[in-house]
Amino acid sequence: MATSLLDEPSTDSSDRITAAGRLRGTMAAIKLSFTWLGTRKTLTVQQKNQAADSFGAEGKYLSAGKKLLDTSHPAFKAVTAIKGRCLSYWRAVSLPYPEPGIRLISQRTISDFDRQMSAFREELTEAVETLDRKYDELRIAAQRRLGDLYDSGDYPATLIGLFGIEHEYPSVEPPDYLRQLNPQLYEQECQRVEARFDEAVQLAEQAFLEELSKLVEHLGERLSGDADGKPKVFRDTAVTNLMEFFERFRSLNVRSNDQLDELVQRAQRVMRGVEPQQLRDNAALRQRLGTQLSSVQSGLDGLMVDRPRRNILRRPQQEG
Repeated sequence: MATSLLDEPSTDSSDRITAAGRLRGTMAAIKLSFTWLGTRKTLTVQQKNQAADSFGAEGKYLSAGKKLLDTSHPAFKAVTAIKGRCLSYWRAVSLPYPEPGIRLISQRTISDFDRQMSAFREELTEAVETLDRKYDELRIAAQRRLGDLYDSGDYPATLIGLFGIEHEYPSVEPPDYLRQLNPQLYEQECQRVEARFDEAVQLAEQAFLEELSKLVEHLGERLSGDADGKPKVFRDTAVTNLMEFFERFRSLNVRSNDQLDELVQRAQRVMRGVEPQQLRDNAALRQRLGTQLSSVQSGLDGLMVDRPRRNILRRPQQEG
């Protein structure tokens, strides 16, 4: 049965302990959160009963809500897009951590992260101000579309201050005061944190492996064969996303898995100097790269298959 690197490391235990210690010593926990206007509201009991009557149903068995604003409006989409880019950036510069809503970022890049978050907040402020200028228009449209379901009480006087981006650096280490108050409990907490970082190493390996596998598979599929007698069409991102992965792997790799490191290096050698347009224009280059990427893909598949399961405590992840 196919499992992943999360199930068993390809390095020995001492290598993994070294990687976990390195991760613990060089990374900081980072948590991202948002204040965001809700745009949907559940119908009142009376409204649900009225809706249920039209179907001959009982209101208590009906779940229904109303959409307060048109989120497809360009001004609203501009606000939403900033949240999406903020989340993407957070994930791109950090590694997973086995606690909800927390990821790990290199301590060296904290200043850059702070600056980027400030830039996102400035963008959001401007976008919300633009949206607020369109707010009357959106409410009038909502009143027209909702009919009797429209309730002016559902709408705040202004949208200013109802959207926000916050980040913090929570401590994931045992509190020092616990050492004096309860040494035994402090030791247990130390062991718990060590286990968390050991799992974080495995989560990082899994994330890198799965991402590289998807990127290599996608580009290889685009390079192989024809569609209607012509080379398959592919976007520049099929190449540029792979290049961006190499850079992210270089900056975030915890150097815990020699096999994965070697496969990344092989893929990087294959793609060195390759431009998207070259692949469109040169059939021989497409064929050669397709063959070489297929070999890399086989190696990646080998890391994913037939590995004994490890007992890893898995927790639900939030936003990360």
